[in-house]
Amino acid sequence: MVGGKVKKPGKRGRKPAKIDLKAKLERSRQSARECRARKKLRYQYLEELVSSKERAICALREELEMYKQWCSAMDQGKIPSEIKALLTGDEQKPPQGGGIKVSKNNKNNNNASTNGQS
Repeated sequence: MVGGKVKKPGKRGRKPAKIDLKAKLERSRQSARECRARKKLRYQYLEELVSSKERAICALREELEMYKQWCSAMDQGKIPSEIKALLTGDEQKPPQGGGIKVSKNNKNNNNASTNGQS
């Protein structure tokens, strides 16, 4: 007895309200559905990101192979027509190797636009 009041033994704090078990289960199910939907969207986003990176890697490998061929040709004393065109200033003719240049800024912009981000 402290100050004229008798303390009752038990738990302190707020007592949980009597929540209907069916409503609680339904909220839990809804939360689980939303979680699965978020997970699915995240995996789709990651799969798209991986495929775009793989495409960029393939394009860069093709470009690297083209440059290797140019170097080997120059080692043999031959100047590839693409390099001749660049040296003479005739840049209107596209390279025969089909080299695709992908800049970092271009890749980032493509990813942002395909994923709905800016």
